[in-house]
Amino acid sequence: MATRTASQRRRRPHEIHKPAGTLHPRVQAVGPERFGIVAVDCAKARSKFLLADFYGKVLVPPTLITHDRGGFEAAIQSVREAAQRHRLGVVIVVVERTGRFHLPVQAAFQAAGFEVRIVHPFATKQFRQPADPGNKTDDTDLSAIHRAAVNGFGLLEHEPDPLYIHLQLLARHRRDLVTKNVTLRNQIHDHFQLIMPGFCAVIDPFDSPLPLWIVKNLQSADAILEVGVPGLLRRLREAGFRPHLKTVEKIVAWAKAAPAPHSQSSIYLRLLTTLDEDRMAKLEAIRTVEGDLAGLLVRTPYVLLLGIPGINAVTAAEFAGEMGPIGRYPKARSITGRAGLFPSRYQSDTVDRSNGALVRRGNHSLREVILRIADNLITCNDYFRIQAAKWRLSGKDPRDIHVKVGGRFCRIAYQMVAGQSVFHHPSCQHRHYVLDKLIKFSNEHNIDCARILLILDSAVCQLPRSEHRSEAVPLAEELSRTRSKRGTGPQLLGVILPAVLAKLGVDLLPSKLSGEPDPTE
Repeated sequence: MATRTASQRRRRPHEIHKPAGTLHPRVQAVGPERFGIVAVDCAKARSKFLLADFYGKVLVPPTLITHDRGGFEAAIQSVREAAQRHRLGVVIVVVERTGRFHLPVQAAFQAAGFEVRIVHPFATKQFRQPADPGNKTDDTDLSAIHRAAVNGFGLLEHEPDPLYIHLQLLARHRRDLVTKNVTLRNQIHDHFQLIMPGFCAVIDPFDSPLPLWIVKNLQSADAILEVGVPGLLRRLREAGFRPHLKTVEKIVAWAKAAPAPHSQSSIYLRLLTTLDEDRMAKLEAIRTVEGDLAGLLVRTPYVLLLGIPGINAVTAAEFAGEMGPIGRYPKARSITGRAGLFPSRYQSDTVDRSNGALVRRGNHSLREVILRIADNLITCNDYFRIQAAKWRLSGKDPRDIHVKVGGRFCRIAYQMVAGQSVFHHPSCQHRHYVLDKLIKFSNEHNIDCARILLILDSAVCQLPRSEHRSEAVPLAEELSRTRSKRGTGPQLLGVILPAVLAKLGVDLLPSKLSGEPDPTE
């Protein structure tokens, strides 16, 4: 079948109202005078609301709501009495999104059985300014919220899915911890330079615990010179390190030429120690959250994205948390549309500038995750690395390259997650195996045996049956290596892998000789 060109494809019909905000069919059914709209302007401790019909006739004037049980009950009772008095057939509530302050109001009206819609503050501003230029009050905002709802900007939100909300909150918390950890590293680096000037140029203070141990225990270049190479080697070995002789010689050579430290270096050392304790605590918290993210990810079809080189469990979990259930997206372009990952356009008469900057609207958290994934793919995925190099040689803007890679990833991800399949693409020439990746991730995060088995068991449920045999190959090889190892110590994989292979429907044959790899059928 011949492929249609872009000009031959059916264009989407022009629409005046947003599909999720359309009210007119319901208004026609009951009549504009019988259709009530409650507009709510939210603040931190109290809000203000009014009730008007579709034409804008005020039925309940602007009234304050305190954010407590009594305040919400009084407001809901006032709306119900007015609706009964004016014989309203339909009453909807339209709340302006205000950070998190609107959430108690939204929850209270939803619990009372009202349909609650959300208006973006930008929409409120645009409908307020023409009517009340230079005049911004709660009452003018309420009027603007009403006008926005009438014109299709009071949007229905999807019913929240607890699993994806949990994923989103944990992923954002981890990202916040990572940002704070980077800030701590920068502060520690600055203090390090004041205590031991130039030492960070010899050895990275965060490559291993060794540099920070030296600054905490020896504290100066003079102390390093006093112990010398043999003494420093001995002290490091006693502390449990296995230092290379060349590294120790470089440190002592630095000490011979090191400039004088800051006059308040002892205070900076105390601050550095405190900051490093905070950094280590955050690293442990990050590790714990990442383990939780993996446990949630495997309960969603987004775990299939681990088959793409350059995507790890944390990245896939961040993407899943910001995306939500894939069923909410009718096509791949809906993802980039929601993220605002497309150029703005200015057209008037014969002037048409269609390749502007990225549109300002969109879900910026989702856009950030997609562009971060694009960075990873350009760095770690051979296909996207080569494509990015070609585009750079052709003179494309680096920002455009990242957007193109992000857009292609969204199309691939949609095919994999919505179709619950392993998508075959040039970027997957050397495909990664989902279960193998999860095992390595779990080992790096010191996840206990029972939890690893639970994670893998949930992941198997998300894999298409056609991929069970291919996923079993690296696991069977790992099991053979584990059983052939000598020495003491728990062999956790030897306990886990047979159960996972059985879940995949692969039977193990007994070894004929000790240490011989176990073949699979």
